[in-house]
Amino acid sequence: MDGVVIDERSFGRRLAEPGVIERCELGSPFGFMAYHGGELEQMTDVIAAAAAHRSGGSLYAVIHPGPDPAHFPSTHVRPAESPALAAFLDHVDVVITVHGYGRWGMFTSLLLGGRNRQLAAHIAAELAPSLPDYDLVTDLDRIPLGLRGLHADNPVNAPRQSGVQLELPPRVRGLGPKWADWDDAGFVPPMEALVEGLAAIARRWLVA
Repeated sequence: MDGVVIDERSFGRRLAEPGVIERCELGSPFGFMAYHGGELEQMTDVIAAAAAHRSGGSLYAVIHPGPDPAHFPSTHVRPAESPALAAFLDHVDVVITVHGYGRWGMFTSLLLGGRNRQLAAHIAAELAPSLPDYDLVTDLDRIPLGLRGLHADNPVNAPRQSGVQLELPPRVRGLGPKWADWDDAGFVPPMEALVEGLAAIARRWLVA
């Protein structure tokens, strides 16, 4: 997670704040979530939406306006406070929740938490060839405790087959000094590889 400020207000109250946009698009039973989107964990909603659209998957995202929205824990994201989230979680069988984080020494580490360890291992194996400069971490002991996504109240674990909490450092999201001079209209190369890889995983997972 990018921010360190914890907002203790209920999820429903956050959704009702001015400028907050909630998106729910039901497609296939493979879902993508990004409820810390917008200016909270930047580009996470963009990545989730692109992967969902390319794969025909389902999307649930919350876009938070700037300039500096307060962070709130995933355990506060309760379907009882959002009919759209409840409908999404009832519709999907499995989910990838896209988050952003930033920690010293982990600028190229993609962390794969959540309770669906089979899917986590599959994502790492599928993405590794197209992201050779990044470390796909599935060993839970190597993932900081607060980023493992194992809590029963974390919505990543609510679908029937649970899901994977994908924590992305800024660099793979096209942020930071490495991409300061990027002037192409599209995604930076690793973000494009990530989105296309996630979409391909979702498409194949449904017919496996």
